[in-house]
This record gives sequence, structure tokens and C-alpha cells, in this order.
Amino acid sequence: MGIEESRKDYIAKVFKEAFRSEMDGHVFYVHAADLTSDDFGKGVFNRLAAEELMHLDAIRSVAESLEKGGDWMNYKDALQAATVEKRESFVFPGGNELMERLKVEQSDINAVSIAIENEERAVEFYSDLLKGAETPDEKVFLTEILEMEKVHLKLLRWEYESLLRDGFWGDFMEFSVEKELG
Repeated sequence: MGIEESRKDYIAKVFKEAFRSEMDGHVFYVHAADLTSDDFGKGVFNRLAAEELMHLDAIRSVAESLEKGGDWMNYKDALQAATVEKRESFVFPGGNELMERLKVEQSDINAVSIAIENEERAVEFYSDLLKGAETPDEKVFLTEILEMEKVHLKLLRWEYESLLRDGFWGDFMEFSVEKELG
């Protein structure tokens, strides 16, 4: 953040980056859901794709409010202020780094690995923004979205474990050796 730049201006600027990242994530998750052969994986990717759209809407609403001299909103209010038409009108030129990486090796495990890295970056991004939060409303919004990103990361890590067939999905036994050999 530059000396002349206010926190609101800074957030409006970095939210454009966040919006791009969430859009790339959404496109990637939709494709990964189509690609994966694992039913749990399809469910995880479809859920993440839908939630990334909600993040897009909330981020845009807050950024627009701040750019117009308005205030922060909580996540729920930001979603209510959003419209689908606005989302559809915002198209980014250029490539999607996540999709490019998946093209190299189109497999379930690679899709989940890429998604984990993407969500780790999101957790770091929103954590860093939260550290610099100046108002209670800013802290509330960033905490809400950060917690959702952490849930995304947990779901993806569970899916990764499931694909490795280490015997557990999350904390639940996925299969038993006795049943596999029986």
C-alpha cells in the first residue's frame, strides 16, 4: 500500500486481483468436476465452483461500495447486493494458470493437487489482508471469507487422501483391509 493510497483504495485494487483469482478458481473447479471420475471429487469440485461464484459476488459488492466511498459489508449483505448480470459482464481476457497446469496432466490427483495449491494461496491472501484490517466491518468480512477458504482447503485435502486410498476420507475409515481381501 503506497503512502498516498488509502486503505479503501488499496482494498478496491487488490480485490480486482482476488476477483480474478476466484473467477479462475470457479472455471477450474467446473472443469475439474467434469474431469474427475470420483463421485466424492465431483461433489467437492461442484461445491467449490458454486462457492467461488458467491465469493465473486461478495468481493465485487464490497469493492464497488469502497470505490464509491461507501463502507464495508458483511458477507451476507455483500451477497444480497450482488447481481448475476454484473458477474456475467465481468470477463477477463487472458489465460487461466490453473487450467494450463491441468492440461499438462488431466488426472483426478493432479486436479486436486492444483486446487489445494490454489486454496492455500487464497488462505494466505485473505490472512494477509486480515492482518492489515482497520475496521471491525473489514475484519468481519475478511474473517468470513477466510474461514470459507479454509473449509475449501480441508475438503480438498480430504479428497486428496481419498484418492491416495490411504484408508480414510477426513476422519472416517473409507475401507478396511479385511473387506478388501475378503
